[in-house]
Amino acid sequence: MSNNELILASRLIVRPAEVAEAEIILSFITKKSEFDRNIGAFSGKIETSAPKIRQTIFSTNPSAQVLFAEIEQPIGFALYYFRYSSFKGLPSIWLDDLYVDEKFRSKQVGAALMSYLAQVANNHHCTHLAWTADVRNTRTVGFYHRLGAEVIEQKGNVCFFQWIPQ
Repeated sequence: MSNNELILASRLIVRPAEVAEAEIILSFITKKSEFDRNIGAFSGKIETSAPKIRQTIFSTNPSAQVLFAEIEQPIGFALYYFRYSSFKGLPSIWLDDLYVDEKFRSKQVGAALMSYLAQVANNHHCTHLAWTADVRNTRTVGFYHRLGAEVIEQKGNVCFFQWIPQ
């Protein structure tokens, strides 16, 4: 790790998002959709809004949860939710979105978000974390492999990842 990365890592905080940050969550969802659109992985329309985010993520029974990685302000986010396996009698986590602002990529920000998410998974006795990534996003696919995640299935350009954090 370079000196700049060490300084960055020492100032980096990962924390749950707060209801007042619904607009910031929406901005990250928008940035993620633009990134996906640029690699050909998304062609749809964003249909969410800050009020929908407040209603669904910050209700008494939230549909998902959001983490921010920040250095004075959010520079990355992860949006995830719990799933339950009746056969195993245990939950797992589905990571729906992971995004880091471009100038902070390859500086341990994504790793910090995933490490925090691994702690959440362990605290909730989850069997694993799962998510998808587009094979055209080679940098991200490499990052997930370095974490120890495995591709359990591939459909076209979509890889289905599974990670059992230690």
